[in-house]
Amino acid sequence: MSLFVTKNSKTKTSVAMKKLLLFSSVILLLAGCKNSGKGYLVGVQDREDWYQPDPYGMLFIPMGSYNMGNSDQDVPYAQVSQSKTVSIQAFWMDETEITNNEYRQFVYWVRDSIAHRKLGESISDHLITENEETQETYDPPYINWKTEIPWADPGDDEREILNSMYLTDQERFYRRKEIDTRQLKYEYYYIDYKAAARKDFTTPGDITAGGLNNRPQGLKDRSVYIIKNTINVYPDTLAWVHDFTYSFNEPMTQMYFWHPAYDNYPVVGVSWVQARAFCIWRSQLLNSYLQGHEETFVNDFRLPTESEWEWAARGGLELSPFPWGGPYIRNSNGCFLGNYKPLRGNYVDDGGLHTLVVGHFAPNDYGLYDMAGNVSEWCADAYDESAYNFAHDLNMSFAYEAKETDLPVLKRKVIRGGSWKDVGYYLQVGSRSYEYQDTAKCYIGFRCVETYLGRDKGDGPNASNVYN
Repeated sequence: MSLFVTKNSKTKTSVAMKKLLLFSSVILLLAGCKNSGKGYLVGVQDREDWYQPDPYGMLFIPMGSYNMGNSDQDVPYAQVSQSKTVSIQAFWMDETEITNNEYRQFVYWVRDSIAHRKLGESISDHLITENEETQETYDPPYINWKTEIPWADPGDDEREILNSMYLTDQERFYRRKEIDTRQLKYEYYYIDYKAAARKDFTTPGDITAGGLNNRPQGLKDRSVYIIKNTINVYPDTLAWVHDFTYSFNEPMTQMYFWHPAYDNYPVVGVSWVQARAFCIWRSQLLNSYLQGHEETFVNDFRLPTESEWEWAARGGLELSPFPWGGPYIRNSNGCFLGNYKPLRGNYVDDGGLHTLVVGHFAPNDYGLYDMAGNVSEWCADAYDESAYNFAHDLNMSFAYEAKETDLPVLKRKVIRGGSWKDVGYYLQVGSRSYEYQDTAKCYIGFRCVETYLGRDKGDGPNASNVYN
């Protein structure tokens, strides 16, 4: 066999290589046509078909515009809720107030997570410390929720560790073994978008000058906007006693939160900060599930803004003083339509005494229960008497993140809807009041909302662009 290559054979080889390269280029071009749209701008293809079902226990509230403020006489003549036209985007809202049993799921989750970590110090199966595939170390470790906490029948080692979560012997009442609720602390995070959006600089237009806040630092390290908090999540059951002087409410303090008889009653004794922590936990609970099933995240659960709450409470009825219309708190048969304080202290006249089972009275036209009476409800907004004068008319909201060192006046948060201990005026959809964010009352609860992904129902990825 000859080892020499002729000039002619070299030429043939060169031509063959060129043809091969040309053929490969054509193949690659054709393969890329699917994404390139044959040279046209068509967007990223093969995106998932998105459909979001109604979140469990929530009702859809359509977008709309309405006249926010008093629809009847301003009884105290406080002039803190002038008429203002606002527009609201679509969202979901809890059908009822958060109940004792629903909030208890949060409390038990915190309890079990603390127990998992305590046990994980000696029993590694309870914690996942690294990724088996990448050997990446997790700090802090992930909890292995598949391993249940043996509360009922722990082993010797587990019993000794779990005992540290109970009240000590000298603190027990008649030797009852009870969880030390002071240990039930939840560590959570949220993003301060307001701080990230501010442009308060020492020199206008100069983003390197330092300025009046941390935005320049945030341009380099976004972690400055991630706020970490730790809070005890157990409700203040003593609220039933300290909210009323010379009143015997000790039985409610002893039984209201934990006894099965009150499972479907609205949770009370929860501060605004605890309510927000619950919303963050609820968001992470759902998004963790979606992530585990390789599904796309949804909007976070949160407290409603003041304008959202009033829009939902009105139920689509224009200028009506109550969720059911008005102008009366009784129907044509003389029956009360909400749980409040009738007349001059006849608490039982409406069928209740204090709180009632959620959904006891008829819902409004959006299907929401107890938007007037039962318990007042926390809103996300800070309270300011003149907020209607300066807040925007698009998704109106006035937010302020109060610090511990702030004056009490800056810690006021809006409450709406009136409660079992309030007179009829506070049941009106336009009535405003407030409490301090770090206080817990036996007449204040809350419910969550979630912003709808899109303009309105029917506006999915394949919907028409024509406005209906």
